[in-house]
Amino acid sequence: MPEKRHTVIDSPYGALTLVATDGLLSGLYMTDQRHRPPDAAFGEPDPRPFRRAEEELTAYFDGGLTEFTVPLHLAGTPFQRGVWQQLRLIPYGETRSYGDLAARLGKPGASRAVGLANGKNPVGIIVPCHRVVGSTGGLTGYGGGLDRKQRLLAFESCGANPCDYSLF
Repeated sequence: MPEKRHTVIDSPYGALTLVATDGLLSGLYMTDQRHRPPDAAFGEPDPRPFRRAEEELTAYFDGGLTEFTVPLHLAGTPFQRGVWQQLRLIPYGETRSYGDLAARLGKPGASRAVGLANGKNPVGIIVPCHRVVGSTGGLTGYGGGLDRKQRLLAFESCGANPCDYSLF
């Protein structure tokens, strides 16, 4: 049976629950996130496995980190893991459409399946599912809520500069 641990940290986007499976980050969940497992599934509270993840998230929220390197334990179907790998390839401050990701996976007709896999991403922000938009560039669903998605995209596009959130 895998060993699960969790901790809760503060962020500009609300409390984040970090979950580790056998010492590797396997979950990052926002408050009221869709597809968030029940708290009982997160294991015992223990901040020790999360030092690197916390350091990287702090640097990201401070505007000093654009690419995460914390090791992950991503449990999902092969298709989901393929989608999540493609998400990690989207550069900071850029977006891709569900159709773009489907094409990169060699399944150009699978944009809806990509959207479903994107929504099941267990490690939001670090696996940047917020960088996926509709085919016309418009914001579509986000497990953490469209307001958070809009704020994350604006943060990555504008950094510390004043930003017009209505553009996202």
